[in-house]
Amino acid sequence: MVDLLVPLVMIFVSCAALAKRQDVYAALLEGGRDGLKILCSVVPALVMLLTAVHMLRASGALNFLAAALSPVFRLFGIPPETAPLVLIRPVSGSAALAVGTDLMAAYGPDSRIGRTAAIMLGSTETTFYTVSVYFGAAGIKRTRYAIPAALIADLTGFFVASLCARLFFPA
Repeated sequence: MVDLLVPLVMIFVSCAALAKRQDVYAALLEGGRDGLKILCSVVPALVMLLTAVHMLRASGALNFLAAALSPVFRLFGIPPETAPLVLIRPVSGSAALAVGTDLMAAYGPDSRIGRTAAIMLGSTETTFYTVSVYFGAAGIKRTRYAIPAALIADLTGFFVASLCARLFFPA
Protein backbone atom coordinates (compact mmCIF):
# COMPACT_ATOMS: atom_id res chain seq x y z
CA MET A 1 0.00 0.00 0.00
CA VAL A 2 2.81 2.42 0.86
CA ASP A 3 4.40 1.78 -2.55
CA LEU A 4 1.28 3.15 -4.21
CA LEU A 5 1.20 6.36 -2.17
CA VAL A 6 3.39 8.50 -4.46
CA PRO A 7 1.70 7.43 -7.71
CA LEU A 8 -1.74 7.93 -6.14
CA VAL A 9 -0.81 11.43 -4.96
CA MET A 10 0.50 12.29 -8.44
CA ILE A 11 -2.68 11.00 -10.08
CA PHE A 12 -4.84 12.89 -7.57
CA VAL A 13 -2.96 16.18 -8.13
CA SER A 14 -3.11 15.75 -11.90
CA CYS A 15 -6.86 15.05 -11.83
CA ALA A 16 -7.48 18.03 -9.52
CA ALA A 17 -5.48 20.30 -11.83
CA LEU A 18 -7.36 19.03 -14.88
CA ALA A 19 -10.67 19.61 -13.12
CA LYS A 20 -9.64 23.22 -12.42
CA ARG A 21 -8.25 23.56 -15.96
CA GLN A 22 -4.76 24.50 -14.77
CA ASP A 23 -1.57 23.99 -16.75
CA VAL A 24 0.24 21.43 -14.57
CA TYR A 25 3.38 21.47 -16.71
CA ALA A 26 3.77 25.26 -16.41
CA ALA A 27 3.27 25.03 -12.64
CA LEU A 28 5.90 22.27 -12.46
CA LEU A 29 8.38 24.40 -14.44
CA GLU A 30 7.70 27.41 -12.20
CA GLY A 31 8.34 25.29 -9.10
CA GLY A 32 11.58 23.99 -10.58
CA ARG A 33 12.68 27.53 -11.41
CA ASP A 34 11.98 28.66 -7.83
CA GLY A 35 13.86 25.65 -6.49
CA LEU A 36 16.93 26.52 -8.54
CA LYS A 37 16.84 30.12 -7.26
CA ILE A 38 16.79 28.87 -3.67
CA LEU A 39 19.59 26.42 -4.44
CA CYS A 40 21.74 29.23 -5.84
CA SER A 41 21.24 31.30 -2.71
CA VAL A 42 22.01 28.43 -0.30
CA VAL A 43 24.94 26.63 -1.96
CA PRO A 44 27.69 29.22 -1.20
CA ALA A 45 26.97 29.08 2.54
CA LEU A 46 26.96 25.28 2.49
CA VAL A 47 30.25 25.10 0.59
CA MET A 48 31.91 27.44 3.09
CA LEU A 49 30.50 25.50 6.04
CA LEU A 50 31.64 22.11 4.75
CA THR A 51 35.07 23.50 3.86
CA ALA A 52 35.49 24.90 7.38
CA VAL A 53 34.54 21.54 8.94
CA HIS A 54 37.01 19.68 6.73
CA MET A 55 39.76 22.17 7.57
CA LEU A 56 39.08 21.82 11.31
CA ARG A 57 39.32 18.04 11.16
CA ALA A 58 42.32 17.90 8.81
CA SER A 59 44.37 20.50 10.69
CA GLY A 60 44.01 18.82 14.07
CA ALA A 61 42.37 21.91 15.56
CA LEU A 62 39.30 19.87 16.45
CA ASN A 63 41.38 17.37 18.44
CA PHE A 64 43.26 20.21 20.14
CA LEU A 65 39.99 21.89 21.18
CA ALA A 66 38.59 18.58 22.38
CA ALA A 67 41.65 17.94 24.55
CA ALA A 68 41.55 21.48 25.96
CA LEU A 69 37.86 21.18 26.86
CA SER A 70 38.07 17.71 28.41
CA PRO A 71 38.20 19.02 32.02
CA VAL A 72 35.03 21.05 31.42
CA PHE A 73 33.29 17.99 30.00
CA ARG A 74 34.29 15.91 33.03
CA LEU A 75 32.97 18.63 35.33
CA PHE A 76 29.53 18.39 33.70
CA GLY A 77 29.55 14.58 33.57
CA ILE A 78 29.97 14.37 29.81
CA PRO A 79 32.52 11.75 28.70
CA PRO A 80 35.55 13.71 27.44
CA GLU A 81 35.90 11.26 24.55
CA THR A 82 32.70 12.75 23.09
CA ALA A 83 34.20 16.27 22.95
CA PRO A 84 34.90 16.12 19.18
CA LEU A 85 31.27 15.14 18.61
CA VAL A 86 30.00 18.00 20.78
CA LEU A 87 32.19 20.47 18.91
CA ILE A 88 31.36 19.31 15.38
CA ARG A 89 27.65 18.44 15.70
CA PRO A 90 26.33 22.03 15.54
CA VAL A 91 28.29 22.56 12.33
CA SER A 92 27.94 19.41 10.23
CA GLY A 93 25.72 16.37 10.49
CA SER A 94 27.84 14.19 8.21
CA ALA A 95 31.05 15.05 10.07
CA ALA A 96 29.28 14.40 13.38
CA LEU A 97 28.09 11.05 12.09
CA ALA A 98 31.68 10.21 11.11
CA VAL A 99 32.92 11.19 14.59
CA GLY A 100 30.11 9.16 16.20
CA THR A 101 31.01 6.17 14.03
CA ASP A 102 34.67 6.51 15.06
CA LEU A 103 33.65 6.63 18.74
CA MET A 104 31.49 3.55 18.41
CA ALA A 105 34.22 1.69 16.52
CA ALA A 106 36.79 2.57 19.17
CA TYR A 107 34.69 2.00 22.30
CA GLY A 108 31.82 -0.17 21.07
CA PRO A 109 28.19 0.76 20.50
CA ASP A 110 27.13 -0.72 23.85
CA SER A 111 29.73 1.20 25.87
CA ARG A 112 28.76 4.30 27.82
CA ILE A 113 30.65 6.44 25.31
CA GLY A 114 28.99 4.75 22.33
CA ARG A 115 25.53 5.09 23.82
CA THR A 116 26.17 8.70 24.83
CA ALA A 117 27.34 9.47 21.28
CA ALA A 118 24.26 7.79 19.80
CA ILE A 119 21.93 9.76 22.07
CA MET A 120 23.78 12.98 21.29
CA LEU A 121 23.45 12.37 17.56
CA GLY A 122 19.73 11.78 17.91
CA SER A 123 18.92 14.62 20.28
CA THR A 124 20.84 17.59 18.87
CA GLU A 125 20.73 19.58 15.67
CA THR A 126 23.23 20.79 13.10
CA THR A 127 22.55 24.37 14.10
CA PHE A 128 24.77 26.29 11.69
CA TYR A 129 23.83 24.08 8.75
CA THR A 130 20.12 24.47 9.50
CA VAL A 131 20.38 28.22 9.99
CA SER A 132 22.37 28.69 6.79
CA VAL A 133 19.93 26.62 4.73
CA TYR A 134 16.63 27.89 6.09
CA PHE A 135 17.60 31.49 6.74
CA GLY A 136 19.38 31.60 3.37
CA ALA A 137 16.33 30.20 1.60
CA ALA A 138 14.11 32.77 3.30
CA GLY A 139 16.55 35.61 2.54
CA ILE A 140 17.18 36.39 6.22
CA LYS A 141 20.61 37.93 6.71
CA ARG A 142 20.50 38.74 10.45
CA THR A 143 19.96 35.75 12.70
CA ARG A 144 19.76 37.84 15.88
CA TYR A 145 18.98 35.46 18.77
CA ALA A 146 18.36 32.33 16.72
CA ILE A 147 21.94 31.02 16.85
CA PRO A 148 22.58 31.64 20.57
CA ALA A 149 19.21 30.08 21.44
CA ALA A 150 19.87 27.07 19.21
CA LEU A 151 23.37 26.58 20.66
CA ILE A 152 21.97 26.69 24.19
CA ALA A 153 19.44 24.05 23.12
CA ASP A 154 22.28 21.95 21.69
CA LEU A 155 24.30 22.25 24.91
CA THR A 156 21.23 21.20 26.86
CA GLY A 157 20.81 18.25 24.50
CA PHE A 158 24.43 17.18 24.98
CA PHE A 159 24.17 17.41 28.75
CA VAL A 160 20.85 15.56 28.92
CA ALA A 161 22.12 12.90 26.48
CA SER A 162 25.02 12.19 28.80
CA LEU A 163 22.70 12.16 31.81
CA CYS A 164 20.29 9.75 30.09
CA ALA A 165 23.13 7.42 29.11
CA ARG A 166 24.25 7.30 32.74
CA LEU A 167 20.74 6.88 34.15
CA PHE A 168 19.26 4.39 31.69
CA PHE A 169 22.40 2.39 30.90
CA PRO A 170 24.35 2.08 34.16
CA ALA A 171 27.79 0.50 33.84
